[in-house]
Amino acid sequence: MRMTIALGRSYALIAGVLLSACSPEAGPSAVTPRAAGAVWADDIPVAHTPPGGYGNAFPASVLAACTEPLLHGAPDLRGIWKAMRVERGDVLLPNSDRLYNYVERIEQCGNRIVDMGGGTIADGRADGTPENGIHDVVVFDYKTPLHVIVSYEGGTTYALHPMLVSVIARFFPSVNIPWTWIPVRFPWIQATRRLNPQGHMVWTRPDQGFVMTLERIGGPSDPYTRHDLPDSSTGGSGLPQVKGSN
Repeated sequence: MRMTIALGRSYALIAGVLLSACSPEAGPSAVTPRAAGAVWADDIPVAHTPPGGYGNAFPASVLAACTEPLLHGAPDLRGIWKAMRVERGDVLLPNSDRLYNYVERIEQCGNRIVDMGGGTIADGRADGTPENGIHDVVVFDYKTPLHVIVSYEGGTTYALHPMLVSVIARFFPSVNIPWTWIPVRFPWIQATRRLNPQGHMVWTRPDQGFVMTLERIGGPSDPYTRHDLPDSSTGGSGLPQVKGSN
């Protein structure tokens, strides 16, 4: 009888540990005291790409007023980044390639990350959930829906995992399936932005076949206007369009 009770308690303890391990990690909002007047990521509405893209200049900072501490273990990618080295298929592209004109701006607060680049705004939570992922549009037409799960990995990497519905839309643009119908990631495609030991950001796009190294040239709230694109209010990705890509 005593052995049965002891075993029962042991199983209950093990089950509790396993459930705790499988539960989503609580964000800093759940454990960090919130000072009076503080502005946290939850207080700021999610930003989305305006129709046709945001044009040649970055919009106003989304998270400038946020005072929530950066998630513990998150890579600090905040700032304006400009391409300095681009490889495609292990071949270094010449400086004349249009990819060298690419510039993006990243803001972070808590587990939230806002990445502006190519006329689009990608605003999501790096918690690995479909609900808090990026739900916006692709850079190449500013129309096709984009649904991506976001996570931080290894203290150095910001990873983007496209959801299955986005992969379907990539090949069948006319098919618009609500992401809530299939809230799962597509396991064989992942884009990453990684801090290297030199403090540069390495952006890997296996679906586009390039690896871009970017240098930080400004802060997360600084303005920036691209002058290599025609004057336009309809955006411009600065990325070569590949048919069927997102």
